[in-house]
Amino acid sequence: MALPVSLGAFLQSEIIEDPLQKDEGVCVLGIFGKSAMQPGSAKESLINTLADKHIFSLFGLGDEDDQENGAVIQVYYNQDSRVLYLVLTSVFDNRQLLKACESLSAGVGHAEAHEFWKGAEKQHCMQLLYLFSLCHVLLLVHPTCSFDVTYDRLFRALDALRQKVLPLLRATLKDTPVSKEWKMNCRPCPPRLLFVFQMNCTLRVGGSGSGGNGADGSGGNSDKPKKHSPRRRLQHALEDQIYRIFRKSRVLTNQSSNCLFTVPANQAFVYVVPGPEEDPIGAILAQLRSNCALRENDTSAPAPGQRRYNQMRHSSRQPSFNVENTNLSSGGQLVDCTLKEFLWQHVELVLTKKGFDDSVGRNPQPSHFELPTYSRWVQVAYRLHQVMITNTEEEMAEIAIKVQAQLKVLEGFLDADAKFSENRCQKALPLAHSAYQSNLPHNYTTTVHKNQLAQALRVYSQHARGIAFQRYAVQLHEDCYKFWSNGHQLCEERSLTDQHCVHKFHLLPKTGEKPELDHNPPIMQHNSRGRSTSSCNCGRKQAPREDPFDIQAANYDFYQILEEKCCSKLERIQFPVFQASTPDPAPAPAPAPASDDTTSRTPDPASSAGGDAEHLKEKEGGVSHTPGDSTSLSLALSLGQSTDSLGPYGDGGEGQEKRPSLVDRQHSTVEYLPGMLHSGCPKGLLPKFSSWSLVKLGPAKSYNPHAGLEQPGFLPGSNFLLPWDVVIRCRSEEDVGGVAEPLDGSSSSWPAPNKALAGKRGGAGYLWRGRRRDDVARAFVGFEYEDSRGRRFLSSAPDKVVKVLGPGGAKEPATRALNSDMPLYIPSPTQGRGVKPHYAQLARLFIVVPDAPLELILSPQVQPGPPPCPVFHPEQPEVVLPPDSMWVLRLPYAYVTERGPCYPPKENQPLASYRVLRGILRPSTSSPPPQ
Repeated sequence: MALPVSLGAFLQSEIIEDPLQKDEGVCVLGIFGKSAMQPGSAKESLINTLADKHIFSLFGLGDEDDQENGAVIQVYYNQDSRVLYLVLTSVFDNRQLLKACESLSAGVGHAEAHEFWKGAEKQHCMQLLYLFSLCHVLLLVHPTCSFDVTYDRLFRALDALRQKVLPLLRATLKDTPVSKEWKMNCRPCPPRLLFVFQMNCTLRVGGSGSGGNGADGSGGNSDKPKKHSPRRRLQHALEDQIYRIFRKSRVLTNQSSNCLFTVPANQAFVYVVPGPEEDPIGAILAQLRSNCALRENDTSAPAPGQRRYNQMRHSSRQPSFNVENTNLSSGGQLVDCTLKEFLWQHVELVLTKKGFDDSVGRNPQPSHFELPTYSRWVQVAYRLHQVMITNTEEEMAEIAIKVQAQLKVLEGFLDADAKFSENRCQKALPLAHSAYQSNLPHNYTTTVHKNQLAQALRVYSQHARGIAFQRYAVQLHEDCYKFWSNGHQLCEERSLTDQHCVHKFHLLPKTGEKPELDHNPPIMQHNSRGRSTSSCNCGRKQAPREDPFDIQAANYDFYQILEEKCCSKLERIQFPVFQASTPDPAPAPAPAPASDDTTSRTPDPASSAGGDAEHLKEKEGGVSHTPGDSTSLSLALSLGQSTDSLGPYGDGGEGQEKRPSLVDRQHSTVEYLPGMLHSGCPKGLLPKFSSWSLVKLGPAKSYNPHAGLEQPGFLPGSNFLLPWDVVIRCRSEEDVGGVAEPLDGSSSSWPAPNKALAGKRGGAGYLWRGRRRDDVARAFVGFEYEDSRGRRFLSSAPDKVVKVLGPGGAKEPATRALNSDMPLYIPSPTQGRGVKPHYAQLARLFIVVPDAPLELILSPQVQPGPPPCPVFHPEQPEVVLPPDSMWVLRLPYAYVTERGPCYPPKENQPLASYRVLRGILRPSTSSPPPQ
């Protein structure tokens, strides 16, 4: 073979041998180790030196092998010397190391990179075990002149791995034509391990540096010539060090047959290759003369067999000697042999079939030895290659899988940093568990779980180290989640008042199903342990209520239960609800959420009204406006003419459109609205129940202005409705003074700017005092607020509570409340002792329509949150209240959209965003009854 090839190609190729050498044995020499970060490889160059040929390239392997990043075994067979060279190149060589680094991408994490390198090391170990199972002599090459103690751990791992796979290898070699001892031990002999170190420093010959107790025991006389050269003394020191280390770790024992390898007891097994000469040209010329002398002396005809090997050995020994100290007479040192001479003394024992007798002790046992022929060795090597390196035959597949499964034995020996990381992370895990479970309630929510988990991870990161950090962090996450979900998980459902359910994780009972507390998970209803007191639809009966979790329980079920006891016989206006035409109606799909830009462009009814009012002011001549102007605006509102319908002002000219009105459509009988009706709902859909209630308490005279509302829960003096004097149209246009004033809302009915009204300082309720009594009808309006403790009161303005101390009822008119956005929540006047503010919610609107030709149009609109919260309204946007009646509109207890409930305001949220839009009532005069 002229060139080296890979092991796989070598085992499949056919080498034509000389018939005279066909029955001769072959010495197998394996070379492995590390190489320095410099061009060329010391291992390949050693074979070039031993064979006196340029076999291996000093600049890398072939193009085919360059594509491989793992361990590669190159084979070279020298038929002349009967030596088969196996050279292992792995990631411990600079060339393969650079390829491995290039194959790793930049985004690979620490754990993934560690797995990659450990996989490469395991592959290297399997290749080494292959060499230890086939070679007679092994050569360990190291780029420095100091022993690497990591080899001790590597050899112990290989020994443990060999003991595990030995039964599998025996099954592989049972049909091979080798001896019984070879089949039993799965190797031709216990291989002898030799060490070759590269000189990377300058050795000092004598002088003060070698004084004291030297390696040769010369004492303190530093001028006395040494028997051995410094390099030989270094070799002896390395031999003693290596032997002590291997004996201490039980890699080497007395019986060589039980060891992974052996070292000779009476021969040198360490060789230090000298460094480059100071004169490189002289060194090259000396090497050239040596090679020429070898060829001139080798003039005899080649002799077959062992005689030719001896002739080549003795002829090549003489010119290879060199003397490190050129002054032999003065130095008197022994000459040092070359690498070839050092190695050939061991190869000679193999080729002469003497074998290795490396057992020591009182009763040394001879080890087996066999020198195979080339053909037999190839058969054994091919079988082992199939089960240990690459598997291409189906019959060996099962054994190969079992051999690869035994690689886990290497983890405890090779992966010391991973073992340290495992131990460290395992100790940190209980500390993290304790940090997670500290100060925990029996049941807790996801937020508490995440906070405790973050605390546990902080404690874990303070103690855990290494590559196992991420894996044990995931385990910590899983353990904490398992602890939480195993009976400690609190129900995540929040009530409509933004309170958590106090039960642990449970299921809701289905329709007609009874609660089962023993079920896992239990079946029960939600409960936040929050209780409040609320009044019924008409307000005449109060009862405690549980904190609701669904919109039906909040706005319908509670009031239906009280209605059976109180107001079931009262007249009411039914709001339209969904009427199914199919047996299985389906809820309508939720509309797609609108973007923020679309929401911001949606006109606000309140802002529209305000804008129209400003537009109205701008139309009035451009003069400065006084409080009388706002009074005139309130007057126009009291006339039943909204800011959009104030004659030419409201129309804004001929080209300006009016506010769009809600158009009645045919409602769907197949799909129903799952939530409440609001401005963002699709048209034509109705809910299955109404969250609003409009009940008639009786005629107008059922309300006594001097006594107020006679209902429970009202604070003293706050149960009086606000008077609202509404001007009605009469058939007679005669004025008391004989001057006719039109009541059509024209400019002549407005007072002059900056001019006080006759008979009253202010107040819109008394603007029409000069008219006849028949022209004014007095209605009553009351905005009722109710807190969670059932305490009720009426409000006369957004920031004012009705407080009547003397007889006569409320004196302040309802105009200010009707013309303003009333807050949906206000601070309760009866705050408790706690720091947390207590809010009262707008619950009802009381309306007394007088017995007059007057109708009131009710159109409530509620915005229960800051934008983009939609505006809620009843299923019938506008309701006409007939004359001579007293009505109460019950507003929803909770407001829910498709995205979820609109929770009550928190402490730091402004209450102005939660409001009932103005324009909730407007008058509409009707013709009087016929006389």
